[in-house]
Amino acid sequence: MLYQHTLRQSVSTVGIGLHAGLPVRLQLHPAPVNTGILFRRVDQTPVISLPAAAHGVGDTRMASVLEKEGVRVSTVEHLMSALAGFNIDNLYVDLDAEEVPIMDGSAGSFFYLLQQAGRVEQTAPRQFIRLLKSVEVREGDKWARLDPHHGFKLRFSIDFNHPAIDRSGQEYTVDFADVPYIDAIGRARTFGFVKDVDTLRAVGLARGGSLENAIVMDEFRVLNADGLRDADEFVKHKILDAIGDLYLIGKPLLASYSAHKSGHALNNQLIRAVLADSNAYDIVTFTQRKTAPPAYLRVLDAA
Repeated sequence: MLYQHTLRQSVSTVGIGLHAGLPVRLQLHPAPVNTGILFRRVDQTPVISLPAAAHGVGDTRMASVLEKEGVRVSTVEHLMSALAGFNIDNLYVDLDAEEVPIMDGSAGSFFYLLQQAGRVEQTAPRQFIRLLKSVEVREGDKWARLDPHHGFKLRFSIDFNHPAIDRSGQEYTVDFADVPYIDAIGRARTFGFVKDVDTLRAVGLARGGSLENAIVMDEFRVLNADGLRDADEFVKHKILDAIGDLYLIGKPLLASYSAHKSGHALNNQLIRAVLADSNAYDIVTFTQRKTAPPAYLRVLDAA
């Protein structure tokens, strides 16, 4: 039987929000079975709880933002990506400001924080959303698609006309049956361009961005002194984002994801389209290890 998991113990960290630029304390606490991932704004009276859910996303400009009763939790995708990569089903995520801290711009800091806390098996079977037919959404030349697959793999292509990105990979595929999340994807950082900074900050975005938490480029090159962590770090980060956005569907996916130039908005449209079509998916559990998807067994075996 594959069971649900939560953290073994509580952990916390502090940082700043990428877009709001405000300091924030993040606390992760174990949660009972069938809780899901529940964000809690503990700076509000009373505390406002925002479930990590597809239909809870109210803003997708440069991040996935949960909204409820006028309260926001912004930039949830990197943490959600790490939770998906670490096989966490149930968790309380407490914040004392409106945005998850950006840390180093990847999911690595969150993943190592989860490793520090440890994972514990719970008493209820883990439920998976299994794709039964293909679902696709498009917007101009951008698209995202989910196809049936006994596991979890992703393929993403980008199209940036920039010398630094042209020299790196514009397409990447990862199958988590073959490679661990943190090695393949987890340390890829978010990125941006100097020319866009003033425009973004004028609309309240990227106010906390710096060379410490993002790859920054001028018209010709990467400005970070240490350069890139991987030659194809840009497209890998887009996959990292997609994993977090997809996990907002509420359960781990048995599917193959492919996309071209997709972002938070299209990813959210995609999982909403799946949920809107009851013939597109079913909910499954696995009572025997031999029938379970290797992509998810790998994570448990590595514990």
